[in-house]
Amino acid sequence: MKKVAFLALALISTNVLAVEPASEARLDEVVSHGIHVMPFDLEKTLHVFTKVEKGGVQQVIVKDKNDAEQIALIRQHLSKIAREFNQGDFSNPVKIHGDKMPGLHVLRTAEKGTLSIIYKELPDGAQIDYTSEKADLVAAIHQFFDAQLSDHARHVVSGHANHHSK
Repeated sequence: MKKVAFLALALISTNVLAVEPASEARLDEVVSHGIHVMPFDLEKTLHVFTKVEKGGVQQVIVKDKNDAEQIALIRQHLSKIAREFNQGDFSNPVKIHGDKMPGLHVLRTAEKGTLSIIYKELPDGAQIDYTSEKADLVAAIHQFFDAQLSDHARHVVSGHANHHSK
């Protein structure tokens, strides 16, 4: 019984450990690359990456719920990204994070129909749901999210599985 409790605690602890932020130089580099890809203002928005059992949920939301301009820019960007990702085009993350971004190679080479990427609008922004039944793709999504959390540390938070739907 103690072994089961210990394993359960270890699993829970692993899911809530924070990802280490990248160096200040790397954070600056990512911001400078990101402004050429993301049309919204990073200072007025927040990225939320929530890892779930079958993948993850990426949200971009506004800090000011009345900022209609930023909400429109978020929706424009995430809907475009979801379309591109569904076509196997992950060139925008490469422009920001580089070609060696963890998880990216596996996501780029996923067999058609094994990775679901669904765009949804939120009242304060938008989200993309990433799901797969394949363990290697779920692991790649989680690696991709961890890389985002590290590289965008100033503008992101790790979400909680029970808070991703709005």
